[in-house]
Amino acid sequence: MFIHKISVAVVACGLLLASALSFTQDHRGPSTAEERRRALQFIQNFQSDPLSPQSAQEFEWVLKWIADVPDVHVHVCLVLDKLPKGGKKDSSTIFSAELLSQTAFEIQNPDRQDDRLAEYQAGVEGALHVYEVLLKANPKDRQPYLDDLIQRRDAGTLAQFVKESAAANCKN
Repeated sequence: MFIHKISVAVVACGLLLASALSFTQDHRGPSTAEERRRALQFIQNFQSDPLSPQSAQEFEWVLKWIADVPDVHVHVCLVLDKLPKGGKKDSSTIFSAELLSQTAFEIQNPDRQDDRLAEYQAGVEGALHVYEVLLKANPKDRQPYLDDLIQRRDAGTLAQFVKESAAANCKN
């Protein structure tokens, strides 16, 4: 399944880079209300059932849409920098959830597009939610790294982790 391959991360980064580079070239106008509604619906579908057959197609649509529209800017940062590599234990699905959750934040908060920490926080929280959904299907696929982040979230200290990880891993 496409969503389970690590290439999804490469595609995501490539499309976002293409978006930035193509901004100076011929580009379409801003996103429409219908497109934003559709993107949010696809993101919600992914978050509730990341393994569904239509998730890959909807994910691809959202990525292409982000690359095409000039008014939704998602910032790629490996806040979750300790996910297993090579697609192990649903890493690419969790990374996809992080990216999609950041996209939802950007759509729902157009006045906060410069608040990268809030965007990254939304991404990590979305990734943790999808991790919990995946665990319901496969409880043996626990990841201590993500379990620790869930404990931080529940203790109210996840924002500090996001801030420190962003400072170490992101070019703000």
